[in-house]
Amino acid sequence: MSEPKEIVEAELVDIAPPPPVTPQFDYDEGGVPTFDYVRDRIEGRTATAAGAAELDAVTGDSADVEQQFAEREQAGRDRLEAIRRSMRGE
Repeated sequence: MSEPKEIVEAELVDIAPPPPVTPQFDYDEGGVPTFDYVRDRIEGRTATAAGAAELDAVTGDSADVEQQFAEREQAGRDRLEAIRRSMRGE
């Protein structure tokens, strides 16, 4: 067995956590976003959605993709029907 270690008295120190850091202009002291911040976020998302819709309308790629998907679905249905007819002996 080893010898007992010397007991050292320690002093307890209360350390307060630092206050939460919030952006200076976007939130109030309570951590609630300001009206201007929320409005800017909404306007930004609206502008992004409008831009995406405008870009989609200009490029027209979505119509092509939808047409290709519809054609592939129809070809699959036709092939399935042909397999069913062959299994029935028609």
